[in-house]
Amino acid sequence: MVRAIAAIEAEHLTRRFGDFDAVLDLSLAVSPGEVFGLVGPNGAGKTTLMRMLTGLLAPTSGRAHVAGFDITHERALVKQHIGYMAQLFCLYPELTVRENLEFFGGLYGLEPRALAERRAWALSTAGLEGHEDQVTSELPLGWKQRLSLAAAVMHEPEILVLDEPTSGVDPVSRRSFWDLVETLAERGKTILISTHHIEEAEYCDRIALMNRARLIALGAPRELKHELTGRVLELEVTGLERAVDVLERVAGVQNVAMFGRRLHVAVLDQASALREFPGLLQRAGVALNAMTAVEPTLEDAVMLLIRRAGGAVAG
Repeated sequence: MVRAIAAIEAEHLTRRFGDFDAVLDLSLAVSPGEVFGLVGPNGAGKTTLMRMLTGLLAPTSGRAHVAGFDITHERALVKQHIGYMAQLFCLYPELTVRENLEFFGGLYGLEPRALAERRAWALSTAGLEGHEDQVTSELPLGWKQRLSLAAAVMHEPEILVLDEPTSGVDPVSRRSFWDLVETLAERGKTILISTHHIEEAEYCDRIALMNRARLIALGAPRELKHELTGRVLELEVTGLERAVDVLERVAGVQNVAMFGRRLHVAVLDQASALREFPGLLQRAGVALNAMTAVEPTLEDAVMLLIRRAGGAVAG
């Protein structure tokens, strides 16, 4: 069998549930060793795409290969070559850390010696040494997520598929989890990871942005931000919501987003905006305390691209 060059390759992949399109005509390729992020609002189709790529859900049309194997006709082979971490916590809470690792190692068919070696590696890599006999339900959520990832790589898969693994995890634990992801990437693993924390996507080599079941943008984080370079203004105002309402109606304003107690405004013409915004806001009864040009963030770019693509689905 000739193996595909891409670690993951999808062509015109579509999944429908009745009249609802969950993923529509999506094509992409992930290179071996790449950390590839899936980003998009809730309901964009990220989880459905991952379930198809892991062989858990058959596509309605289109095709895809993972580790060189067809996701429709070679599902068992696909599953042998991937580690999958689902969005919902999937370990057994009543088992200890050691027992969970041994259980999943046994599922993957590891012999006793290999199982012992991989268990020791997993404990060390996940930073859980000394906690082998702790019941999993008693672990902090961040530790559970690291344990779940360790269990997913017990059989040394070449590809990892991680569905929003840091959802609900505090910022310190998220950073610790990403340190683990980066360690695995340095060892040559291909990683497909979805996240709703836009700042996390900066850690990815490339990002696929999904909205309303479609792929709407693809590229490195710096490439997605490049289009907005020189066109983002940060405003400090008194009356955020009123300012948003006013600025969204101004010609040449592409997007307005709240960043804490400030606004980021993407504009077509920065010079014109700098001249006109103070008067517009003053006439609307909004106090403008400061306005400066700033480098665009990835969130700026993502919000603009989603708005251009019709906006996120409400609810």
